[in-house]
Amino acid sequence: MASVAPPVFKPFTLTLIQLGSIGSDKAANLQHAREMIAKAAKGNSDKKPRVVVLPECFNSPYGFVHFPAYAENIGHTAGKEYDIQASVSESVKMLSSAAKEEGIWLIGGSIPERDAETNNVYNTCTVYSPTGALVASHRKVHLFDIDIPGKITFKESETLTGGTTTNYFDTEFARIGLGLCYDVRFPELAMIAARRGCHAIVYPGAFNLTTGPLHWELLQRARANDNQVFFSMCSPARDMTSGYHAWGHSMVVDPYARVLAEADENEAILHVDIDPEPFHEVRAGIPVTKQRRFDVYPDVSA
Repeated sequence: MASVAPPVFKPFTLTLIQLGSIGSDKAANLQHAREMIAKAAKGNSDKKPRVVVLPECFNSPYGFVHFPAYAENIGHTAGKEYDIQASVSESVKMLSSAAKEEGIWLIGGSIPERDAETNNVYNTCTVYSPTGALVASHRKVHLFDIDIPGKITFKESETLTGGTTTNYFDTEFARIGLGLCYDVRFPELAMIAARRGCHAIVYPGAFNLTTGPLHWELLQRARANDNQVFFSMCSPARDMTSGYHAWGHSMVVDPYARVLAEADENEAILHVDIDPEPFHEVRAGIPVTKQRRFDVYPDVSA
């Protein structure tokens, strides 16, 4: 994605929906997500959220065997206007109408997406403006293929294809980078977003009970510290009756790598005020953004 000057960074409220009750009934999943978006959009006692985030794979059970069955055609192309009315994706239509009706920027977690031309299935995040326009999408770049003996084996590549682009979107108050879950383990993606002027980076994600305790907080604080940006991941709530047990603990970290807010494992709505001051302060005091040695190593964002 080509970079232009980012907007002036202004305060805003970021709201994470740690969604629960995600089962096999897609219509019920969408209805519950819509109800939680409405609840989240009301905000707390004094502030309405500007950006609301859903978790990874919010419209279907989490599992590579489920992705093809729940996949929807989206057909979004970066830089081109998307016709919501003509969309065949029921999830896209729900998210668009929710963003418009609630007057919020909505990062719609992710859904399984089937490409109409190639038949490839992707894990895709879509983003909507307060007018309901689909303004950005991100296909998960790095597929979650792991095998920890005696604990967990999971191979997304059996049914999914990895995306090939880096992505962000501009609001009137911040530039926000995008990624999904396993993408966080690859620092280049967040580094590219930061080098392209992102003030905050948001990754819907679903770590499990093995990787969550080990690295969920560590990776977010590392990406925030490396790039001196706000970093956040939004997880599904934990459901021990499902086939995949999410860690939960949706979180927001500031550019000093301080945890500003963290949920537990249950369904929750987390409102966090994003203040630009730490962003500017840490970059002035510890100016790593101006001290990179591209004469010694390459600029991954070039």
